[in-house]
Amino acid sequence: MKLESVWPEQSFDCEGWRGEMASRIAAFDWSDTAMGPIDRWSKSLRATVQLLLASPVPLVMLWGRAGTMIYNDAYAGFAGGRHPFLLGKPVEEGWPEIAAFNRNVVDTCLSGATLSYADKRLTLHRNGQPEDVWMDLHYSPVAEDDGHPAGVIAVVVETTRKVLAEDKLLKLTQTLERRVAEAVAARVEAEERFRQVQKLEAIGNLTGGVAHDFNNVLQIISANLQLIELATRDKPELTRRLHVMSEAVARGGKLAAQMLAFARRQPLNPAVVNPAKLVADMCEFLQRALPESIKLKTSVSYDAWNLFVDRHQLENALLNLVINSRDAIAQGGNILLEVENATLGDANTAGLALPAGDYVRLAVTDDGAGMPDSVKARMFEPFYSTKAEGQGTGLGLSMVFGFVSQSAGCVDVKTKVGEGTTVALYFPRCTQSESQDLDGARPGASRGGETVLVVEDDADVRLSTIDMLAQLGYKVLSAEDADAALAVLRKNPKVDLLFSDVVMPGTIRADALAKIASAPPYNAAVVFASGYTRDIIFHEGRLDEGVVLLKKPFTFDDLARTVRNALDTRH
Repeated sequence: MKLESVWPEQSFDCEGWRGEMASRIAAFDWSDTAMGPIDRWSKSLRATVQLLLASPVPLVMLWGRAGTMIYNDAYAGFAGGRHPFLLGKPVEEGWPEIAAFNRNVVDTCLSGATLSYADKRLTLHRNGQPEDVWMDLHYSPVAEDDGHPAGVIAVVVETTRKVLAEDKLLKLTQTLERRVAEAVAARVEAEERFRQVQKLEAIGNLTGGVAHDFNNVLQIISANLQLIELATRDKPELTRRLHVMSEAVARGGKLAAQMLAFARRQPLNPAVVNPAKLVADMCEFLQRALPESIKLKTSVSYDAWNLFVDRHQLENALLNLVINSRDAIAQGGNILLEVENATLGDANTAGLALPAGDYVRLAVTDDGAGMPDSVKARMFEPFYSTKAEGQGTGLGLSMVFGFVSQSAGCVDVKTKVGEGTTVALYFPRCTQSESQDLDGARPGASRGGETVLVVEDDADVRLSTIDMLAQLGYKVLSAEDADAALAVLRKNPKVDLLFSDVVMPGTIRADALAKIASAPPYNAAVVFASGYTRDIIFHEGRLDEGVVLLKKPFTFDDLARTVRNALDTRH
């Protein structure tokens, strides 16, 4: 049998008719295939092969029921390492990994039907290793000269790159959508936090102003009660009644202090505190505040960093949280008190309104009733309480919020109805060593004959203070504001101590008056007395250095001790 060296004999400048596959087809011995010798091919078969070779699209023809493969140059590129092995092979032998798929194709098209697939995924072994390949596949029957289907022509367009690119784009889009959703949620949460902070700030300013006026009223009552007590020492029947009234004033003072704590206007006395030691010292006391049915557990990291906080206020805050947890547990349960280090950016600090840095986290967790969102949204508002009337003031959590905020920290609350609540306090890390208690005995309330200038805009408070100082043996001058006080100073340069309110009308501020009085030629000691410090002598949560503050309402003993100490320690 004669083998043709070129097929077809004339190429007519068609690239495919003189390409690699045209030469291979011409050189291949087709005698043992379903197609038979090449010189005996029918007109239909020759025309189809000629069409196949001319196409720039990957085409393969499967002839006969065996699906003998003959293909063009473009398909040879698609076949990879399987070329030229595939030429003249039955399709199930050429692609054994997808034999069942190709068997269905051949049988379907030889029956006269067509098949089409878009982005069909098949696993092929083109280069010896399995790989997922996506393709657009179109199968049509090829007619013999007598018109019956004798073969299948397949258009094979690989879409793997497109499919993978689309999948990558889809994942990127989904990731982007998720990130946008997370960013929007974070922004909504931040805006809600900001609105809550603004709301609490407004309530705090109002509360602080009320506390100031309330403390002035209490000071008038307290001072006059004490003066009456001095004047009626020989009437024991009045002593008990005066004592009851004094206790009521003390309760009112405590309430005002709680209001100022929420308003972040309470003077703090911060020191370096080791939180692990503090919690260890408090455990026994806290357990005594709980019934036997509630167990207090601790999880304390003993390498916890130090804090720079007011120790007394921190103890009060933890006590408030434990008592709230106790009240949230109906019968038996557990309360967990945790102390651990936290670095902003960790999972447990995500979303907190704090600058980047190191913090110490103190958390109280209970397995009580939990809080609905409506309660959680108002939990820090002063006088808001879910407890029965008479069982709480509604100021406990307000004080905690104010103290932590005033200490440059943050409160984070996680709660779920029926599962419990976690209230976590975050405080900035302090790198200093723990403070040692160097407080000695307080000076006694001894009397003296020095001259004191009282500056107070409230006439009733001013008069009661003058009377108390006079009872203590001091010579007293007075002024209704700082402008009048300056005039008094200039007329009486021998004033030994300036006793001034903090918030007053006039063109001269209390701190400016204090600087003048404490400097030459006066060199007077200075004591401030106030129920609301504002920012005149008070910054970043604590009194300015060297400032002596006597908080209203004050007692005779408080006044005597503070004035005597200021006079004895002046330079």
